[in-house]
Amino acid sequence: MTGFHDQDLTGAHFERVSLRNATFSRVHLTDARMHRVDFTGAQIRGALLHGSRLLGVELVDVEISGDLKNVVVNGVDIVPLVDAELNRRMPERAKMRPDDADGFREAWATLERLWEGTVARARTFPEAALHRSVDGEWSLIQTLRHLNFASNAWVGRMILGNASPWHPWDLPWDEAPGWDGIPWHREARPTLDEVLAIRRERQAMVRRVMESLTDEQLASEVTRTEPGWPREENFPVKECLLIVLNEEWHHRLYAERDLTSLEKEA
Repeated sequence: MTGFHDQDLTGAHFERVSLRNATFSRVHLTDARMHRVDFTGAQIRGALLHGSRLLGVELVDVEISGDLKNVVVNGVDIVPLVDAELNRRMPERAKMRPDDADGFREAWATLERLWEGTVARARTFPEAALHRSVDGEWSLIQTLRHLNFASNAWVGRMILGNASPWHPWDLPWDEAPGWDGIPWHREARPTLDEVLAIRRERQAMVRRVMESLTDEQLASEVTRTEPGWPREENFPVKECLLIVLNEEWHHRLYAERDLTSLEKEA
């Protein structure tokens, strides 16, 4: 099978070409034009569709999971409708976009409580199942490793100023570019208890920040330019904490979804 690696095909023209079962990884399709293409059965993960226009398409039996903003379908912005329905189903969700310090404290306490239930549920599974991927997604243990990474990045590094706060089992997102000095051992297999020991330390770190948080601190900005990631100048503290809340909220839902799938397989 033909492979294309590290090539610049800018401006290439494909017509009457079959790309069935092709794999695209870290491919730039910015400003690409597609006409009469067939995406039946396609799986797209970690994609950026900013400013995309899909005209004359047929979306039948399609599942979309991601961050939505200004998504107009047949003239209707569906984002407020989706948000309202999700908040109706999960009332705690509306608390994940707080505006003041007290709201952040409440949101974090809610997340810790919800995660306690998810971890208790995970403990009813054999250890091997907690390393199992469902539909190509992270395993439960990989999910916890990623949350350890996220809290260390946005609280440990950005807010508290630890330039290199990493543990060897921390796990960046799959599409991350990779950085010197930041661990990325996706296939490592620590036990649940080993990962939870680190997780408790990270949760306590975030909790301490939340407990001492003031509205003035929330409105302030932080700058981190040391080698590593994140590297941001004048980045709002509020945004750092919102990223952590978002990661914790969504990945718990993914974990619950996958545990349900594993129960069905048993």
